[in-house]
Amino acid sequence: MGTPTPRRSTTVRGPKTYVPSPESESAIEKFAAQLEALTEASADRPALIGPHNELIPLPPEAFEVLAQVYEAMKRGLAIHVAPLNAQLTTQEAANYLGISRPTLVKLLESGAIPFIKPGRHRYVRIDDLIEYAEQLRTRRSENLDQMARDAEDDDLYELLDGPPPKMR
Repeated sequence: MGTPTPRRSTTVRGPKTYVPSPESESAIEKFAAQLEALTEASADRPALIGPHNELIPLPPEAFEVLAQVYEAMKRGLAIHVAPLNAQLTTQEAANYLGISRPTLVKLLESGAIPFIKPGRHRYVRIDDLIEYAEQLRTRRSENLDQMARDAEDDDLYELLDGPPPKMR
């Protein structure tokens, strides 16, 4: 009778940062190339092979996560994985957006971000936060593009050619 193989826990863990090691660099590049080939071949259904050769189909979201993780690791970047509840407290939501809790509460009360308040406390769904952050990013990008067009229309870039004008 052999010694039993220890099973890896599949429970949700707390946040952890993964940093690629120099030893795994070639394996990461090879795997990233294979993932990229799978991304382009839409007819293939990505799957994992379990420890007993069982085929475990990957949902599209899990495959996208793997592809993004390996793309970052290929570039030598660290990856931070942190499980998020579907509903966040106002402090967790504020931390996610990088703003203060009072600022978040103002956004909630103004209707900019939906929330629920089953009792005393407000809760925000993570998908509502992600949608708000994406809308904010889009608006900022559009505003910057418009500012650049306005500056070009007003020949403001011409003022930057050459030395700055004398102030006195």
